[in-house]
Amino acid sequence: MERQMNLEPQEKEFDYSKRSQWLRAAVLGANDGLVSTASLMMGVGAVKQEMKAMILTGFAGLVAGACSMAIGEFVSVYSQLDIEVAQMEREKRRDVAVETTKEEGQEGENDESLPSPVQAAAASALAFSLGAMVPLLAASFIKEYKVRIGVVVAAVTLALVVFGWLGAVLGRAPVVRSSARVLIGGWLAMAVTFGLTKLIGTRGL
Repeated sequence: MERQMNLEPQEKEFDYSKRSQWLRAAVLGANDGLVSTASLMMGVGAVKQEMKAMILTGFAGLVAGACSMAIGEFVSVYSQLDIEVAQMEREKRRDVAVETTKEEGQEGENDESLPSPVQAAAASALAFSLGAMVPLLAASFIKEYKVRIGVVVAAVTLALVVFGWLGAVLGRAPVVRSSARVLIGGWLAMAVTFGLTKLIGTRGL
């Protein structure tokens, strides 16, 4: 009984660690969707003031980014799965007949720990889409160009701070430094995209 009670906290701690890794990956995926979609919308907004142009650009960025994230994650995790399965097969072939029973007892645990490519792809696409929805929703109901740009920047700024805070908490990093890094990176991406697109659009390069 004492041995079972000692094992329970370890199992819960392991499960929490595993969940935190998934949550951190989801936060990073949402941050990618937020920054890339907002930058695309700001870039198009630099040369086209119509709300429809910005919304369509953001929607296209959401769909393309979510598909790209899902396919990339599926291929990556499937490659990892192939490597782990091949390693398990090599270990099985090396086992002697005396250790067969022991290996069968461990096989269920190994199967449970194997990564799921479909799960990883769906999680990446969903996280990216949730992040991309922030600038899309912020710009959807505002017709005035300057107000729309300001609202998008404000909404993205708030989301960047939240994502930076979540990433720091889950990764056990300094909160202020991590949030500032994410925020400055997002601002820089939007500013560079807006500035370069404005330059090319006005000078016809």
